[in-house]
Amino acid sequence: MLRAILILFLSFFPLSGTMAAETPAVAASSGISGSAGEAAPVATSSSTSQTDAVLLAAEEASRQEEVSDPLEPFNRAVFVFNDLVYSVIIKPVAIVYSAVTPEVFRTAVRSFFHNLAMPTHFVNAVLQNKFNDAGRELYRFAINTTVGVLGFYDAADHVFNLKPGNRDTGQTLGVYGIGDQVFLTLPFLGPSNLRDSIGLIGDAALDPVSYVPHDLWARFGVEVYRFENETSLKMDEYESLKKAALDPYMAVREAYLQTRRKQIKE
Repeated sequence: MLRAILILFLSFFPLSGTMAAETPAVAASSGISGSAGEAAPVATSSSTSQTDAVLLAAEEASRQEEVSDPLEPFNRAVFVFNDLVYSVIIKPVAIVYSAVTPEVFRTAVRSFFHNLAMPTHFVNAVLQNKFNDAGRELYRFAINTTVGVLGFYDAADHVFNLKPGNRDTGQTLGVYGIGDQVFLTLPFLGPSNLRDSIGLIGDAALDPVSYVPHDLWARFGVEVYRFENETSLKMDEYESLKKAALDPYMAVREAYLQTRRKQIKE
């Protein structure tokens, strides 16, 4: 529950207002010559109304894409801290772990933890009215726990073509209309927003790892191992993003927001 406590604390930071979108001024006129040589107006009141409607729709879409970052100085400082921790501790450990552990084993560990998180995916699929996804999560859990040997082998995907889902509480809040207009960078956890940060509390409450084993330090060790295992499988993604970006903070922020918006729409 350490993640939940951290997120609950961060959610009470004072936030400034969201950014307001400016309304663009559009002025255009054109004409054609009539029989008397006088200019005749092309735009009618109907076409003007349609144009205004299109402009308003475009403006509204633009506002939805905007994200307020009132805590940007704080977020950037945390980003630098996280990147330092990643470079000095997390990455070297992941490199050594990758060197001594075959990828097939690390993939099996990832599959095991994903299978264990079935309650999170199932409950949120139900809350999002994705009942087909909820049923698939139950089928996947039954198959992988038995045929897949406690989930270490994703038999549901490889044998029965039942693709894994990844629905969480943050997505559910997004489906219910709660936006992502306040961006946050969380210590150790990385990019997020106010909605998804609060959603982590629900995810922690549904995750069996939050309760077993009962010892706090043992749970912490399991979380650290799960995090390092996952990092070892996707180190190249973060490294490539940093190298290609002029501003790594902005690149990570935009990549996170676009990914989350896509997941909510699916």
